[in-house]
Amino acid sequence: MSADSGAPPVRSGDATRRALLAAAADLFAEHGYDRTPVRAIAERAGVNQALLFRYFGSKDALFARVAAERALAVLHGGPPEELLERTIRSIFDGGNGPEHDLFGSVVRSAGTSEAAAAVRVELAGAFTAAFAARATGAADHADAELRAELLLAWLLGLSLVHPLLPDGSIGRSDPDDVLVHVRRTAAALLDGPLTR
Repeated sequence: MSADSGAPPVRSGDATRRALLAAAADLFAEHGYDRTPVRAIAERAGVNQALLFRYFGSKDALFARVAAERALAVLHGGPPEELLERTIRSIFDGGNGPEHDLFGSVVRSAGTSEAAAAVRVELAGAFTAAFAARATGAADHADAELRAELLLAWLLGLSLVHPLLPDGSIGRSDPDDVLVHVRRTAAALLDGPLTR
């Protein structure tokens, strides 16, 4: 078949997967999860919708993966010492709707979906490891992981509460003010000595 026959270009599996992720991220942000049909994602990506199911299994698993990619971009988007600030700012960016929510969308997404569960494990492990590496007050590796998971649990709670209670004190507060409190508490948790 000649190059000018009008046939769509052949795309690798990785390129197709990336195109579906990009299309889904755009459409979920524009229209929300519920109002974004699988057909529209596939059309935006320039592929048959069967490929969406081949690469992701379901719309819900694709949504979880989109959310995970956003969270991983925050994780790797700057110096490790600025991770807490990047995380808080990303949580507050979630005020634009649940599709922008950093962690909450993954936590709420498909409680029974194996793909969503795998994404939750992946993100928990990645963020725990990053925060554990900064736990200077930890007695040992196990203590560093415990401190990091406690901090992550608090951030997950903040990520869930912020979009659900936009008129609450957290929702009305300046992100810089919230960051001051979170930073102080995180420092005590990660850097404080282990005392009984």
